[in-house]
Amino acid sequence: MNDAREVICRPLRRSALWYFVGLGAAGAVLAAVRAVYLGGLLDLWVAGGLLLALLGLVCLYAATARVSADAYGLRSRTLLRRRNVPWSGIADLRTYVQYGRNQDIHRVSVLLRDGRTRRLPLPFSGSIDDRPAFDAKLDALRALHRRHGDPESSHVLVISRRSAGRGAALSSVLFVLLLAGAGLAAYVVPVFASKEQAWTSAVPCTAGTPATERGECLSTRGAAISGTEVGRGKQSSWLYFADGRPLERLRVSKEGARGFHAGDRVELTVWRGQVREVTGEHHVWRAHFTGAGDVAVVAAGCALAAGYPGARLLLRRRGRRLRDDEVLPSSLPFAGALVGTAVWLLPLCYLHPTDLLGSPVSLVWACSGAVATLGMSTWAWHATRVRTPGVPAATDGEVSVGKADRFLAARFLEHTEYNPNGFGTHIVLGDGPPAVTPHPGPGRFAARRIPVDRLTVTNVRHVRGSDGDTVHRSWHIAELDDGGEPVRLAAAPADLTRIIRELEHDRREAETGRAQP
Repeated sequence: MNDAREVICRPLRRSALWYFVGLGAAGAVLAAVRAVYLGGLLDLWVAGGLLLALLGLVCLYAATARVSADAYGLRSRTLLRRRNVPWSGIADLRTYVQYGRNQDIHRVSVLLRDGRTRRLPLPFSGSIDDRPAFDAKLDALRALHRRHGDPESSHVLVISRRSAGRGAALSSVLFVLLLAGAGLAAYVVPVFASKEQAWTSAVPCTAGTPATERGECLSTRGAAISGTEVGRGKQSSWLYFADGRPLERLRVSKEGARGFHAGDRVELTVWRGQVREVTGEHHVWRAHFTGAGDVAVVAAGCALAAGYPGARLLLRRRGRRLRDDEVLPSSLPFAGALVGTAVWLLPLCYLHPTDLLGSPVSLVWACSGAVATLGMSTWAWHATRVRTPGVPAATDGEVSVGKADRFLAARFLEHTEYNPNGFGTHIVLGDGPPAVTPHPGPGRFAARRIPVDRLTVTNVRHVRGSDGDTVHRSWHIAELDDGGEPVRLAAAPADLTRIIRELEHDRREAETGRAQP
């Protein structure tokens, strides 16, 4: 056990950090001198100096960070803040995992007695190479906490993105923003419906139409095209008009720009001050009109998208009794229910944006879809329930000895002689001793026999963050004693119960056989 009386954490590669701090100072001086020389103007040298200065500030913050601990408590220092916390105010020290694009970042999270959490600037691990040094520092800090405080947990809690102790701020913000977007889009649906109705009912202007009402009728103007421009990729396409009359150019689609040529005589249809149609001898271009159905689909899509972070918040609330490092159920079943709802809701909103229940067809459509959504949501609720783990009784159920082989998806998480390099993906039970196989059968090819005579089940629990992200969220973990070495077995709850029952049965049979003369 680590018996250090004081633990000091400093950043790795401090010399490199201070080198970049000096480089940033030089960049700041360069930017200042260059800006004075140019009279405050910004050029490439000034921009480069400012970037170096910003890099120097970041490296200065990292180089001056320091965390120390002794018999009195935990102290952290950064460029902007200093904190001192006694061991009596600390409930636990955990590992907090931040996920990057290529490497996972491990930091120490401090759980205070009042329930708040703080992340220490050090120790810090950004790669596999410095992970052993991070673990050693964390072990030393926890040893001091055990000696001078009262930690809540006996093992290191790992707070991953799947853990119950992870914050829900991002999900809450997304839920509120998407709901607000859905409400705003639904609010303007009648506005777009009214505009669409006005466009479809508009008639050509006549000589007797008052000037105040000419914007609501259709007016036509002749023009000649002087040239076209077809944009590449996402660039805009344009029609250019001779002599800039009635306008210099008009943005159109790529197909519209390809349909006209220089010298073509066209007729422009104007409504509410905008060109809505360009009619030529061989081609007609019409501006896209955002209708009420399009906006209603956006509103429904935002509401459905808000359902996913809402489901994550619901599952977090549902698993509030789990420990912070235990894994929450997956929200994918609710995502499937939302996708199934989108299949019937989005077409209904597009075809009936303002009268979802205004006709018998739409009423039957909506009721049938609501029943389907209710069924899918019930299934998702059942699939994401939090099951209570436990060690099965020795006499529960029957065993598979002498029966046909049955392959169950299960994995030992440690590397052992019966699971070398973690190759096992299934456990086979039945006509033969239990064994680990790298395949779901049939046959016992490459099977490794499990030494049931030395395995003892000590505990069955939920999946924790320390078990890794490769273990299915809905599985349970059986902690076993393998001749004094701890071993973890992961499987679905029903399969894990069956495996444990058969391992216990075979172990008792082996003990009975050894006891007989």
